[in-house]
Amino acid sequence: MRDAYREELAEITDGLEQMALIAASAIGRATTALLDADLQLAETVIAADDRLDQLQRDLEERAIAVLARQQPVATELRTVVTALRISAELERSGDLALNVAKLARRRFPDHAVPHELHATVLEMGHVAQRLMAKAADVIATRELKTALELEGDDDAMDDLHRALFRRLMDDRWQHGVEDAVDVTLAGRFYERFADHAVSVAKRVVYLVTGTYADDLPPQ
Repeated sequence: MRDAYREELAEITDGLEQMALIAASAIGRATTALLDADLQLAETVIAADDRLDQLQRDLEERAIAVLARQQPVATELRTVVTALRISAELERSGDLALNVAKLARRRFPDHAVPHELHATVLEMGHVAQRLMAKAADVIATRELKTALELEGDDDAMDDLHRALFRRLMDDRWQHGVEDAVDVTLAGRFYERFADHAVSVAKRVVYLVTGTYADDLPPQ
């Protein structure tokens, strides 16, 4: 019985890692669709979001079944409850990648992002994908040092987000209101995506230590 119980918990962890990797892939492909005005790629990202939603539902059902059957305590209870919270973070991350893809689709055949901002938005996509891939690794390994690094890693996204807004507020902006709104939305989607990756890592820290990451002494 204990072996079956541990296997159930391992399957929940595997499901979370899979969700994080799917979200990381989605934001990367959505970025390409956005910058290349690639309608077909945008549609594949939009369609694939159903898979992430289904994985979350399956994981929630499995976690609730474990709570009902096993009545876990201590670390095992923390594992199940934290898994439910992480799955919600990852589902929202998928929605943000979906929003980027929908933005590309809505503006097709035009580009939503002016050419001079492509490098900044491309880097935002790369940072978002790296952060979520790192969060997936943290889920799998429960490596505390790596988990605690993610908040610092997120500084790169914050810097890019500020740089994007500086360009939007520049008096030399010549692309009109629609482009400004779309770029603002895209920047927000990437920033929130990165925040979810950081939140996932913080929840893993809590799972491992029983203490919230912000309350830990400096490492």
